Amino acid sequence: METLFIGKNLLFLYEVESTNTYAMNLLRNVNTIEGTVVYTDNQTKGKGQRGALWTSKIAQNITASVILKPQFLSISNTFYLSKISALAVYDVLADILPNSQYDIKIKWPNDILVNQHKISGILIENNFTSTNIQHSVIGIGLNVNQDNFNDFERTAISLKLLTNSLHSRDEILEKLCINIEKWYLKLKESKLELIDTCYHDYLFEINKITVFVDVNHHKFNGRIKSVTKAGKLLLELENDLLKEFDIKEVKFLS
Repeated sequence: METLFIGKNLLFLYEVESTNTYAMNLLRNVNTIEGTVVYTDNQTKGKGQRGALWTSKIAQNITASVILKPQFLSISNTFYLSKISALAVYDVLADILPNSQYDIKIKWPNDILVNQHKISGILIENNFTSTNIQHSVIGIGLNVNQDNFNDFERTAISLKLLTNSLHSRDEILEKLCINIEKWYLKLKESKLELIDTCYHDYLFEINKITVFVDVNHHKFNGRIKSVTKAGKLLLELENDLLKEFDIKEVKFLS
């Protein structure tokens, strides 16, 4: 592994309910080193955003969790962990898929789309002190060689389906570790403006009128202006009204 610390300690589990849950329990019971990666061939109860399940065929995709200890990061900047994680996955995919053929986007808060189909999801769980983050677990699911998504056939995609060829999961996991480390070190160096710029450059539907649905199942149009430091979606509504929405308050109408 050509990294300084991300992935130097690799914990492979043939089967586990959730790599995130396993990593969080590890942190509670063991003095786990930063950069430890927990990954598995078979995640039986994978967790997604908003309480959803992340399903993955056995030994076909990447299901992994990275342990970080960003104690330099204030609670108000927590969402930067989502931004750098999404950027890391973006860079992995951009290295494999030429941009002349494939449209790679980050869908708020941190799903990754290729040609408007979901290829990756990220779930981050944090443990806080009174003012800072004590540790974080970044869970990443990335569809690599799966070619059948059953109920999600309309919305999901994999590298195999995109390129019509199999890909080495070990090589992609190493690319992922390299890019997570790259962006994490930029965060540690307080390069927040660079992170914000890159995140917004790749943001799905930015400055386009998009249909959303709120918690009351009300559909409305909004134009994405930005994602705030706190991770809220800033939308321009009718009459040029600007309004921020939390992750639990609104979602894209799929």
